[in-house]
Amino acid sequence: MTAPPVRILLCDDHAVVRAGLLALLGSEPDIEVVGEAGSGEEAVALAAKLTPDVVLMDLQLGEGIDGVEATRRIAATGVHVLVLTTYDTDADITRAIEAGATGYLLKAERPEELFAAIRSAAQGRTTLSPPVASRVMARMRKPRPTLTDRELDILAQLSQGLGNRDIARALFISEATVKTHLGRIYDKLGVDTRAGAVAVAKEQRLLP
Repeated sequence: MTAPPVRILLCDDHAVVRAGLLALLGSEPDIEVVGEAGSGEEAVALAAKLTPDVVLMDLQLGEGIDGVEATRRIAATGVHVLVLTTYDTDADITRAIEAGATGYLLKAERPEELFAAIRSAAQGRTTLSPPVASRVMARMRKPRPTLTDRELDILAQLSQGLGNRDIARALFISEATVKTHLGRIYDKLGVDTRAGAVAVAKEQRLLP
């Protein structure tokens, strides 16, 4: 008896990209696209309504929630999410995996790799693009960054979503001092955003 096709929901804010993926995936008899979403909110709603086997998720989605937050909400319902993006920074990879992504694929991969990753994701198996896998391994081998007590204090405040002014008030220091410490934290963690710093800090278990 032939197995039912893998049901896919596409999420990308570029209609041309979705059209290309739709045509590409249509060439595979065991893969069926059951829906398309142009935003994170739409993807979350459609995933709940259609219950696909796999959601192909871009990370940058314009206005509204980004692909990482959409991944977190969808993965929490038990639907597998395969990130398909052009971004391969440590922060992006860490945030997506932390959010529950089953796999992380780059758009530069060959179609055969995409098809194989979709089939693996449908079975709950992790698939990473070779460059992504290399970055993950390099980060695992890297010694744990050493932060000062003050930097850890600021990181803890950052994880609660506080802005520079609120952090300065909470720790009785100036905003300029907060900015200086943030710059050092970013350098040590190899990130360039607040969200990236918090994600890496959680991965490295630097936060309580």
